[in-house]
Amino acid sequence: MTIGTHQETRPLRHRSQSLVITGLLLAAAAFGCGAPDNPSDDTGKSQSIPDKPSKPVSLEILDVAGNLQLTQGMIDDFVKQHPDIVKKVTYSKAPAPDLAGKIKAQQQADQVDIDLVLTGTDGLAAGLSQNLWADMSSHQKAIGDPDYLAPAADMAKLAQGKGTAIVYYPSGPLLEYNPDKVKNPPKTPQELLAWAKAHPKRFQYADPANSGPGRTFLMGLPYLLGDKDPTDPEHGWDKTWAYLKELDKYAAVYASGTSETMKNMASGQTDIIMSTTGWYINPRALGTVPKKVKASHFDDMTWVTDAQYAVVPKGVDADTMSADLNLIKWILTPKQQAKAYDDGYFYPGPAIKDVPLSMAPAKSQQVVKEYGVPDFDKWIDQFPKKPSLPSDAQVSAFDLWNRQVAGK
Repeated sequence: MTIGTHQETRPLRHRSQSLVITGLLLAAAAFGCGAPDNPSDDTGKSQSIPDKPSKPVSLEILDVAGNLQLTQGMIDDFVKQHPDIVKKVTYSKAPAPDLAGKIKAQQQADQVDIDLVLTGTDGLAAGLSQNLWADMSSHQKAIGDPDYLAPAADMAKLAQGKGTAIVYYPSGPLLEYNPDKVKNPPKTPQELLAWAKAHPKRFQYADPANSGPGRTFLMGLPYLLGDKDPTDPEHGWDKTWAYLKELDKYAAVYASGTSETMKNMASGQTDIIMSTTGWYINPRALGTVPKKVKASHFDDMTWVTDAQYAVVPKGVDADTMSADLNLIKWILTPKQQAKAYDDGYFYPGPAIKDVPLSMAPAKSQQVVKEYGVPDFDKWIDQFPKKPSLPSDAQVSAFDLWNRQVAGK
């Protein structure tokens, strides 16, 4: 699942949730800032949406987040069990930077062929910036009231009523290290800095704008270092920027994406890299990284959370919107959510409460048992969680990192 220049590729078949919002918003700006003028495009206000389509519909589903790895089984089951709602589904994938332009062009031509988009916060933000997504808040009754985990509910708010969070994970920041080289992994940012100074170029993290682990490291540091406002990269991260500038002296060259850091760990070029729950489990399960590699957390860490969303482009007809709503409601049921454990790459994965690993498919349970960390769940319960920064704050953080750290 390769995705253009801004997105990182999971080893063999998985991809992380990378957030290059700067590029996405610039791409969005190139297409203008207004939504389509045709009132029929304002789905949810000008149309009455039936409980079920008048006849089975064919759905075109576009994935720009690698989300189908988690949800395609859920969707396929829905089609099998609800032939009266969906006749067939056609899947396609595209680079997230292409998303806004693709949707905008279809809307301007008054011919929306994409019926549902599965996206991370990057594509979500690009569509929000142009008002491309249908207002889902007006259809909340049809979807129901998902019993979200509290951190997933916080991530759901980032959609501003224009999308539905369907999977969630606490992400990081975590450390991944070679136990043959690192006997006592750093437990604080200060210890990491001291280790990097004593072992130049043996610690690496990837460009935060193109790496889930790099991004959670960047957004997690203000909490670890006690900055005055972890939500304000420009005015509240004095300690974080000073720390990263100092770490820059000893860290390995910044990788373009997380996959590169994993390959460098596997080849012995580095001994410690930044990671997340999923990036620790999945590459080891796929054999990209040696199984012996270990994961650890910082003392008194704060999890930076992540999610993926289902959004509906403005311009779909009433029957298609009805099918979308029925499908989203299905995805958010406990039995279907259990499939989000997958092979651990968005661990845990479920966005709603009371979906234990024991409900997951046997293969998922085996992967997590063999390649996970028994203490992951304890760490998830132990430490507080904060949502990823909103898109504008992420743009600011990535820009400041580029100018003050990488481009120094």
